[in-house]
Amino acid sequence: MALRITLATALPRQRHPLRIPHPMKFTVADLLDHLSTTDAVALAKLEKSLGLTTKSCRQQLRIGLDALQRLGLVEEDNEGLRARQTPELIPARLRCSSKGFCFALREDGGEDIYIRDHQLNHAWNGDRVLVRITREGGRRRSPEGGVQCILERHTPSLLAQVERQDGQLVAVPLDDRLLTSVALPEDDAVHLDPAEEVVVEVKIDRFPVAQFGPAGHVARSLPVRGGEAADTDLLLAKHRLQERPACPRTTLKQPVAKGRADLTALPTLLLEAWDGAEAPGLPAVSLEEREGGWRLWLHSPAIAERIGMGNSLDTWLREQGEAICLGRRWLPLLPPALAKACGFRPGESQAAVSVALELDGDGNLEHFRFSLSQVTPTALVNRAAMQALVERKPKARTIPAPLKALKDHLPLLEQLVQLSGLLRQRRLAAGSIDLDLPMPAIDSLGDLRVPAPDAAQQGWLVELPAEDPMAILREAVLVAHRALGRHLLALELPALFALNPGPDATEINDVAKAALALDIPMELSADGNASAAELAAVFAATDRGRPLQQQLRDALRPVQLATEAGTHAVAGEEIAVAPWCCPGLHYADLWNQHLLVTLLVDGKDRPSVRHKISTDLASDTCHGSTDWPLLTPSQLAPYQQGLEQGLAQRLNGRSRFLHELQSDALALAQARHTEPLVGQTVPGVISGVQSYGFFVEVPPSQVEGLVHVSSLKDDWYEYRSRQNRLVGRKFRRTYMVGDGVDVEIQKVDALRHQIDLAVLQPEGFEQDGADSATGGSETTDADDGDPAPPVSEG
Repeated sequence: MALRITLATALPRQRHPLRIPHPMKFTVADLLDHLSTTDAVALAKLEKSLGLTTKSCRQQLRIGLDALQRLGLVEEDNEGLRARQTPELIPARLRCSSKGFCFALREDGGEDIYIRDHQLNHAWNGDRVLVRITREGGRRRSPEGGVQCILERHTPSLLAQVERQDGQLVAVPLDDRLLTSVALPEDDAVHLDPAEEVVVEVKIDRFPVAQFGPAGHVARSLPVRGGEAADTDLLLAKHRLQERPACPRTTLKQPVAKGRADLTALPTLLLEAWDGAEAPGLPAVSLEEREGGWRLWLHSPAIAERIGMGNSLDTWLREQGEAICLGRRWLPLLPPALAKACGFRPGESQAAVSVALELDGDGNLEHFRFSLSQVTPTALVNRAAMQALVERKPKARTIPAPLKALKDHLPLLEQLVQLSGLLRQRRLAAGSIDLDLPMPAIDSLGDLRVPAPDAAQQGWLVELPAEDPMAILREAVLVAHRALGRHLLALELPALFALNPGPDATEINDVAKAALALDIPMELSADGNASAAELAAVFAATDRGRPLQQQLRDALRPVQLATEAGTHAVAGEEIAVAPWCCPGLHYADLWNQHLLVTLLVDGKDRPSVRHKISTDLASDTCHGSTDWPLLTPSQLAPYQQGLEQGLAQRLNGRSRFLHELQSDALALAQARHTEPLVGQTVPGVISGVQSYGFFVEVPPSQVEGLVHVSSLKDDWYEYRSRQNRLVGRKFRRTYMVGDGVDVEIQKVDALRHQIDLAVLQPEGFEQDGADSATGGSETTDADDGDPAPPVSEG
């Protein structure tokens, strides 16, 4: 029996009888995260840790605890409350399709679990759930399971259109993955306007429970065609960002002065990447030549030193998780006062956390040492300056205007470009993948067009010109993250590690087979398997490279945070990666910077005071020589407690949320860019083929639309799955990935991101001459087998 309570009481109100007056401050996931499987937690302590101060909140906590005990997830005795170990229940997040297929994506990275509709138990797309497997998977079948408990609701509000169905006023979600409608009070009939397209934001007052369906009320109406600002408002409402919790007031601490390395005389450059309002600050870099190689410095803003670990501000930042780019503007992670106090500005001395990375002549990392430092950035480097540096003739006497402020640093810039190229070559040789899939050139995308320097989510990197400032910064950041990962792993400290295991061999082989079907020449390994890195190189050299790279991209696994170290394919690292250089961009970086600062300031560098020789805990030279506790139990406690309470999983959730938001922002911008082209015929490239039609990517926005097979009236088309193409049965006309095709843009639904296309009929085609061609298709040479349940798309 699944937990189907909302942990809130639906009390009546005069105007909106279904509105909840006192929404809960916690979810089932929050509750379980605050309980241990070993140590009992007193009820009063649990109430305090959850921030419950009112009688109503405490009563609702009691309701939740009673339900969880009946489900066998919590046990209570005289000592207090404990979470029970339930290995048969698998934490996962639901992903549903508009066709009604639902999968539970396991948080442990295991195989996705197919959930039939009668096993959803009122869970919705995006919800965090506990799933019990009811049927094991097979070679052609995903495992099946059922939702046992809803840990966290993903959709407390949604965008919808108001309709009347069977006499009942309802909100129909724009997101067709939510296969339900929401009952509305009659007062909301004012938003029912059949003559005009109206979108409303609906607050969910009651999730479905037992025989009762979902209910809510309209919070506000939103303009559908109000321009760029209105589209941003739609995005904020869809992803529930218009009411972000206020940042708590706190007094910022001053960075420690004792033991701080003075690096103010070291030439230090700021590589400018983003232009949007409130864009987060990024690290600065320095470079020194040394015998046999370089010493590359990376300086991160000293944010962790200014806030206390575990205080109200740190907790708030932990809940936010990420700085969010909306295009031309940002929703920053850091509050303005903190961002201003920590920001790097040319000519101003500033506290930093630095690492000196000693690299050999081929870019291999030999040694590293961390330090608390004081730096003075000497110049700001933007794209215009780097482009002028590339175009400048070697013996030219004049200096282009964009380079005049950097004339004393031109040799340093040239060395940075050279070194970043070496680091990229080393990374690619280790299996990292760069794909030529940049964001389209749409002005409204703003800073979304510039990739972040740390590959925080995706399992690949956007290919950038060698002279791009972000290309230089990216290679330095990845090496610095590798250094801290190895350091914290060697010292056995409770860090957040970034993992990016290589892609599944089966999925990569499927991409290779699709390429072979297109006559793309390639060589397989001795065991018959393809390498993702080799495929990327082959695809980049073909005229069908973009759609093939898109298929390869979809087969790559995203980066995930974990408490255990492991492979990070994007960084070309087999041992450990711990992000820390961009604490204004990701809370995970701030967490690890907290841990690093604690080690540098409070770490015990010798077994006892009687030992005269200390160990340098800031350097890799201490690895293998520390057999004593480096930090006291009280110093470690907040880090261990945070990890035990599921911090990595929550930050992974925020990262997925950010990815979904940015995907929506891109799709909306592409659709808006395409709306003026409705009725026009434009050239495109086939990017995917299915039994029901094929997708066409249309430049310059790179928007993807569907040509449905029913619109192909010139023949009856067969879908040849192994060859990944549609073939006309009579005239043998073929549609395959990478083919150029002229299409008419028939319809654009910007809110649902749907583009309907139609191909031009062959010259001289007449409907009567198509002989029984009805514009249908059938699948041939497909594998036999039970089609249900389907295999997850990953």
